[in-house]
Amino acid sequence: MKNDTSITRGSGNVFADIGIAEPEEARLKAQLILALKNQIDERKLTQTEAASKVGIAQPDLSKLLKGRTSGFSLERLLDVLRALGNDIELKVKPVNRVGRISIKVAEAA
Repeated sequence: MKNDTSITRGSGNVFADIGIAEPEEARLKAQLILALKNQIDERKLTQTEAASKVGIAQPDLSKLLKGRTSGFSLERLLDVLRALGNDIELKVKPVNRVGRISIKVAEAA
């Protein structure tokens, strides 16, 4: 049997690789949602408790935690994380290539 398997190197952004519109924004939203989920888990909050703390309805939080981000801008996601008691820090620095945006989540103290 002949093996016709080919390998294609990814771009580093799976959202771009699968053709999602605004792939950088989608990647950032996914990172923020993961940070939110981790904090809810670490604090052992129910979705109802977490939703109350961040000021959104529990069904909206549930959708968000499943990756459904329609209706949630990056700014709104940052506000949700701030409502859980987080500082948000953005860093701008020059680069020699096309700029990218990244998020680094600090470990809980």
